[in-house]
Amino acid sequence: MPKVTVRYWAAAKAAAGVADEPHEADTLADALAAVRARHPGELTRVLQRCSFLVDGDPVGTRAHETVRLAEGGTVEVLPPFAGG
Repeated sequence: MPKVTVRYWAAAKAAAGVADEPHEADTLADALAAVRARHPGELTRVLQRCSFLVDGDPVGTRAHETVRLAEGGTVEVLPPFAGG
């Protein structure tokens, strides 16, 4: 299973209590399930409003189960930002 870094920004960072952390996951869906298990509560609610980048590429509307993760990759968790 690939080891990836999940990096949190803004409200996601505040809810997680860390800026980033390692996870082992094959897909974005697996990584997010691991994040929810590690941080139940506020972060789970914040994730519902987030967009995601995987290795710098926007996930957009793709099903999270179809987004494969690579060894050493990065998942960016981006809550909505004010001001643009």
